[in-house]
Amino acid sequence: MLEPSLLRALVWTDYRLAVLFTVFLPLVLLLWAFVQKNESIQHLLTIYWRVASLLMITVYLMIGGFNISFLSGLMARILIPVGLWFWVDLNEEIREQPDSLLKLLFSAWRWAITIYNIIGGAIVLGFLPCAFSNARFGAADCQTWLEPPLLYKEYFHAGYTNGFLGFFGILGLVIYMASLAWFVFVRLGKQGRQAIN
Repeated sequence: MLEPSLLRALVWTDYRLAVLFTVFLPLVLLLWAFVQKNESIQHLLTIYWRVASLLMITVYLMIGGFNISFLSGLMARILIPVGLWFWVDLNEEIREQPDSLLKLLFSAWRWAITIYNIIGGAIVLGFLPCAFSNARFGAADCQTWLEPPLLYKEYFHAGYTNGFLGFFGILGLVIYMASLAWFVFVRLGKQGRQAIN
């Protein structure tokens, strides 16, 4: 078990890296791809945003104090790299593009976010018991993971209760899981690993 101060530093570093790798850089890359009219990178980044929305759902679940947030957070860390590398047609189109700064930075970001999620997933895996026991969820080390989402709440949703915001987390999770089930059981069987019809 980590020292509380070391764990707190790790958690806050993870959230800062998440803002950089999962929000800021892909947003810049999407805008750049839009300006450059690079449709394959635009398409893959649009898919990324759909998959990565589970991270925001996780934040709202943590604000609401739901222990399932540890499962959804781990699931997001698995699905993001899968979503970025899964599509055969988009990967081939991007690989065949002429060299450009956008292609280079997109590829670097894709590798960086994959490595970040693998390492982060391994760390979160150690806290998975927080998802299955209310007593464990209430422990100090599990509660440390809730500090950044609660600070986010104070900045952006100060007038709302944790339960109210947690409700939106649950609603988002239900919609996300329904969409994921539709993709796995319907669309994947029809299109396989082709993102474009």
